[in-house]
Amino acid sequence: MLVNGQKRIMLVDDNMANLNMGKNILQDYYEVYPLPSAERLFVFLEHKLPDLILMDVKMPNMSGFDAVRILKNDIRFSDIPVIFLTSEDGEEDELEGLSIGAADYVKKPFSAPILIKRIENQLLMRQQKAELKNFNDNLLKMVREKTAQVSEFQNSIISTVADIIDFRDSFTGGHINRTQQQMKILVDQLITDGYYLDETLQLDSGEYMLPATQLHDIGKIAISDTILNKNGKLTPEEFEIMKTHTTKGVEVISHIEEAGENWEFIKYAKIVAQTHHEKWDGSGYPVGIKGLEIPLLGRLMAIADVYDALISQRPYKKPFSHEEAVKIINEGNGSHFDPLLVEAFNKVEKEFENISVKKFAKIS
Repeated sequence: MLVNGQKRIMLVDDNMANLNMGKNILQDYYEVYPLPSAERLFVFLEHKLPDLILMDVKMPNMSGFDAVRILKNDIRFSDIPVIFLTSEDGEEDELEGLSIGAADYVKKPFSAPILIKRIENQLLMRQQKAELKNFNDNLLKMVREKTAQVSEFQNSIISTVADIIDFRDSFTGGHINRTQQQMKILVDQLITDGYYLDETLQLDSGEYMLPATQLHDIGKIAISDTILNKNGKLTPEEFEIMKTHTTKGVEVISHIEEAGENWEFIKYAKIVAQTHHEKWDGSGYPVGIKGLEIPLLGRLMAIADVYDALISQRPYKKPFSHEEAVKIINEGNGSHFDPLLVEAFNKVEKEFENISVKKFAKIS
């Protein structure tokens, strides 16, 4: 008597005596479907899937070998174990069958206890594979969920630190958030234009690169409030101190790194902190590198940083209009800024303006 959940076996043989014998041996243990040909097997597979197939090797029209090749090339059936039933003694046939994907070989006339044990072994292995796959899938899901949690926590830390920097520099409120938005806009435009495609695709898909730009001014933590919030233009000596916020930023981020945190965003944060004041013609600071020697992150941040500084209130100046800011950035094409990035900026400058409009709307 069959029990619900019993394993399903398809027995394929062109010899009716073998089909009857096989069914009689197995029917007390399994749900058995005797099929007289491989062609009939494939018709049946469209309606029911077995847990295992017992297949004769020598059959007219389509041999067992031919049938297994088809099974293993069909994703729907490829993981169904196949045991060949054969009266042949040649090792070559057995080797060929195993080579094309058969799970086992049983010689005819077969012993009922041996056949049942071979079937049990294959079904057990299949179950173990399924359990292992399920375990791996669940483990992968857990890892992804944990990674997402860590990433969310990490980004919260970055945002909090960035907010502290913004809070200390009372004249640049919202600067970090706005420049990050503008960086994303520029990256999207570069991808559309096909410029620096390898680097921009990394920036766009990178989980840490754009968030790391929030730390570009972290070095201002080391600048005194007297200089940072001076109500007037900085003296040359004070400006030299202000310029050190780039190298100080790298030092601060390096301390985080030394604390044992192996976050991927650290290396990108160091790059953007150090290079966002470098200029295309080499006249920038702190190192004076030029052109493509400046990492793309730094060249992008240079445009976003300058634009936001221009349209923002400063102790020594009133905010420029959007049109004036666009004009100044274009005047810096090829000297301060990468020409291709200026070209991209000109295509999205209205989006930059929209971000600045939201800023002033909040202030008013």
